[in-house]
This record gives sequence, C-alpha cells and structure tokens, in this order.
Amino acid sequence: MATRSPTMSRDLVLPSYEGPCITNVVPALLHPPADAPAWLPAAALDADRVVLLVIDGLGWTQLTDRRALTPTLASLQGGPITTVAPSTTATALTSITTGLPPGEHGVVGYRMAVHGEVLNVLRWSTATGDARQSIPPAKIQPHAAFGGQRPPVVTRAEFETSGFTGAHLDQTRFTGYRTLGTFVAEVARLAAASEPLVYAYYEGLDKVSHEYGLGEQYDEELRWIDHLVARLLDALPAGTVLLTTADHGQVEVGDHVVELPGDVLTHVAMQSGEGRFRWLHARSGRAAALLEATHGLFAEQAWVRTRAEVVDEGWYGPVVTEAAAGRLGDVLLAARADVAFHDPNDTGPSQLVGRHGSVTEDEMLVPLLAGVAG
Repeated sequence: MATRSPTMSRDLVLPSYEGPCITNVVPALLHPPADAPAWLPAAALDADRVVLLVIDGLGWTQLTDRRALTPTLASLQGGPITTVAPSTTATALTSITTGLPPGEHGVVGYRMAVHGEVLNVLRWSTATGDARQSIPPAKIQPHAAFGGQRPPVVTRAEFETSGFTGAHLDQTRFTGYRTLGTFVAEVARLAAASEPLVYAYYEGLDKVSHEYGLGEQYDEELRWIDHLVARLLDALPAGTVLLTTADHGQVEVGDHVVELPGDVLTHVAMQSGEGRFRWLHARSGRAAALLEATHGLFAEQAWVRTRAEVVDEGWYGPVVTEAAAGRLGDVLLAARADVAFHDPNDTGPSQLVGRHGSVTEDEMLVPLLAGVAG
C-alpha cells in the first residue's frame, strides 16, 4: 500500500451539519422526515426495527480502498456522510447519540479545558485522577441521549460505569458484552424483543489502527468486521434493518510527530485536544503572539485557526454555547499533513501509529450503509 509524504497537504472537509452528517442519523430514525433525505438509505425509514451499528474508526476512504476485503459491507445500500469536528471518538459518539453538533452538546474534544484543568473525556480524568465527582458528566453534557427515548445500548461491559458513558449514554438501557459472540447474541436478543431501535458500538478497528496503522493488521480486523456484519444480518429477525456508520476515519502518521519549538511554547499555558487537532491555550496577554508564532511555522502542515475563526466558520456547528466555547483554546493546529503535534501531557499506553481528529477527507468521511436481515 502506498504511503503519503508527511509534508503532503490535504483538502479541508468541514461537517455537513445541515445534511449528511452523523448528527442527523438518530433524529431521522426517531422522527422520520416527510421528505426522506437522499443521504439516508431508504430501508432505514420504512423499518419497524433498526440496529444502529457504530464501528469506531471505520472511515469511508479506508473502506472503499478495501472493497475486496469486505464483500458484505460492499453489498449494502448507502454512501458517505461526514462526521463532526474534531473527528474524534468522544465528540463524535456524543453527537451520534444526542443528535447535536459539538458546539451544542459541549463535548468539544478528546481532551478539553474544564475549570482550568484538562479533562481526558474517554478516561474522565484530569492530572489529579478520576474526575467523575469533581466534574460530573451530566454537568458537562446535559442533553438526553436519543431524545430521552432510552433505547437499549450494547457496548463493552467495562464501559458501564465510566464518566464518558455517563456523558453520552445516560439513562439508556445498558447491555454489556465481553466477546464478539456475546455482542451478536445480545444485539439479536434485543431486536427479537421487538425493540424499535438498538444501538451497538464496536471499538476494535480503532484500537488496531492506533497501534498498527493501516497495514496487514488493519486489513485483517476489517475482514472480521465484515464477518460481524454478515453474522448480524443472519442472526437478526427478518426485516430488521442493520444501519452501519462510524465516528471517524484514520490517517497513518507513524513517527511523524512535530515537537512545538520553544518560541511557540513560551506563549503556551497548556494544551488540549489531540495530536491532529491540537488546541494551544495562551498565557495571559500572549494570544496574538502565539498566533503569529504558530502561523509562521506550521501553515504548511496545519490549518491554523483562532477560536473565533473556528466558531465563525462553523467547525463546531451553527450554535456554540458559552460553555462549549470556554473549553476551546486560543489557537488551533488542525493537521493537514500526515503529522501529529506533540503534547507531553497527552499520553497513553502505547505510541499511536494511526491517528484521527483533524478535518481531512480520510478522517471526516464515514459510511452510512443499510442492509435488511433476511
């Protein structure tokens, strides 16, 4: 597979918040519009039962490049839609479940500034540890998931008590799974109980791409996901629609990680976001100097924007609440090349090979595909 130069620039793709975007999938399923949008597979509008399957990290461009590996997915009806900005799991899953752009639900990134600290949303922790008591999830994201309709949710059993689950799946009926076998069994059981909507989430592909990139391991995981979709279509009651989408795509970055130089860091109080969507928070009175320093150094590798520009250009949606805006930094580095921007406080269990978060086509386009169980 050909690799891109880390200095190659890509086109900017902003979310289609008024149309084919993950924010609009659940509202269309719960309240089918009189005029069916062209981007929503017709089968999903006419079904008595829908299983909404979210595959973490399944980008449209990666999928279309590997059609030969995914005969079941390739046979389904549908096409690409956009995710949200940033193209990251915490933000995108919250937009899927609430039906709201990030500027309204307020989960504006994987790591975001809250009360002078940086909250890791997926771990729901700050530098001082577990933040579920000090930063209550319901205060950060107060909107009801699925319009308050409380559908059953199938996701990893160990996620049940996490802060992020509290933020984007509060009051839903949680069903945990341990293995792919139990995943299929639980989804099929709930659909057979005549649930009109079942939400199911699988995170394996994202884990593989982060650790291994987009090579052989990614391809093999994608084959297994295609088997998973085929097995679900076999196991679900006849007439059930399986609607498959994702939260973001992927870019292989490898070791192309950019260290911020001292003449930038001297203006920085802290960083939030993630490697491909890095928010820099300026020291008091240094915002203009920070913008000048970053734009001069990184304009070829990133879209450099101020908070005001990001809000005015609609990256976070047509409405950005005061609370959401307050969680953003002063200057954004949104990678356009195959690079990530280093923050020593943004750490994990392993070095990331595949990444996401920015607004390139590879990260922003995700599938929305429908199949009908026979």
